[in-house]
Amino acid sequence: MFDYTLIHWLTFFAAATLLNLSPGPDIAFILGQTTKGGSKAGFAAMFGIWAGAGTHVLLAALGLSAILATSATAFSAVKWVGAGYLIWLGINALRSKGGHLIADTDSRKIPNWKIFRQGILVSLLNPKVAIFFLSFLPQFVVEGAGPAWAQLFLHGSLIIVVAAFIEPPLVMVGAKLAAALRNNKKLGIWLDRGLGTLFVSLGLRLALSEK
Repeated sequence: MFDYTLIHWLTFFAAATLLNLSPGPDIAFILGQTTKGGSKAGFAAMFGIWAGAGTHVLLAALGLSAILATSATAFSAVKWVGAGYLIWLGINALRSKGGHLIADTDSRKIPNWKIFRQGILVSLLNPKVAIFFLSFLPQFVVEGAGPAWAQLFLHGSLIIVVAAFIEPPLVMVGAKLAAALRNNKKLGIWLDRGLGTLFVSLGLRLALSEK
């Protein structure tokens, strides 16, 4: 069971690394929360994203995500909810006056459990992630290497493992940069505007996307 060649693993891990390095709502959310609240907020966002991705992996392994790939109504419903959520996050950042980078005002800090929950939603409400797993993971299913669902779950889980080597350093670097710039309110305003614009654009791109 799970008997693969070296070429198989090299190909898979190269693809998984490129996937985790590619920009998108997940990375934008993690880095945005790191900039706002430091490393603890960044890690809360990261774990939320991982939890959402893990749910996508489980659904793909069980075959439930196929509903999104075959049902235009289901895809559209999840797509619009996800796009609306990203745009809402972006508008909140655009309306901020740079307060996210003003140091140590506990009343303004978002609890980490809320950031974790937001991370789950950012990942879960992106139907393209579910469809990606359905189109990407089956390419690494090898006949005779084990049940298809188990192979899908294994490779999907390993994508998250690869993320565990890539995203924590990004959080640490982002937290140090944010700490160095924390008292610069003018820069904080522009960073919030940049983050808000990014989330709104990602939401619009998702809304205009096709399966």
